[in-house]
Amino acid sequence: MKKIINARPEINGNLINPFREMKDVLSLSCVVSDAMERANVMRHDMKPKAADKKIIGPAITVKLTAGDIVDCLDVFQIAKAGDVIVIDAFGETETSIWGGLMSGLARNAGVVGAVIDGSCRDTDEARMLDFPITAKVCGPRAAHTAYSGRKEPLEINVPVNCGGVIVNPGDLIVADEIGVAVVPYQDLEAVYIKAREQADKETATREEILKGASIEELLKKFGRI
Repeated sequence: MKKIINARPEINGNLINPFREMKDVLSLSCVVSDAMERANVMRHDMKPKAADKKIIGPAITVKLTAGDIVDCLDVFQIAKAGDVIVIDAFGETETSIWGGLMSGLARNAGVVGAVIDGSCRDTDEARMLDFPITAKVCGPRAAHTAYSGRKEPLEINVPVNCGGVIVNPGDLIVADEIGVAVVPYQDLEAVYIKAREQADKETATREEILKGASIEELLKKFGRI
């Protein structure tokens, strides 16, 4: 059995905050995906299971082991306010790695959401707490830790595969009702510029459509629809 807990990466808030300021942009995961030319999008089955709110923040990653899903309470030694906990649970659908108490602890720590390639439970409690969870599925069976006492194997802040995308600690997570986009940390500045331009262009296009503009007029003015 092994337990690896790496330090939280150094994260420049000046690179993250501009994305947070886009929280009211419609279809934000789509806009960010477009800015990355369709790259780094999680599988379509990664969807919200609790509170109806966007998740925007740097990833604190958790890697579990297929067939031996344990609780990941140790992540709260690392996570800080504004972080997103990203869990690679190997797409496990029959054992839930995240429940209501985890949602409460995360909210108290200032964590802004959880993204789980696996199962969660207690989604009613998460909604009560206004804590957003994106996951593959939800179901009632808990991890065995409460019964076995084991909290390993577990790896924290290592590269993980979540929703079919490699996520490194510190990468930006943008999740909404449509899906999840992941922005590599080293690309944050460039992707933000493109995403902001795309969002502004879509707002202008939407306004023209509501005024009755034709497809030809829209293509001439904006170059795409």
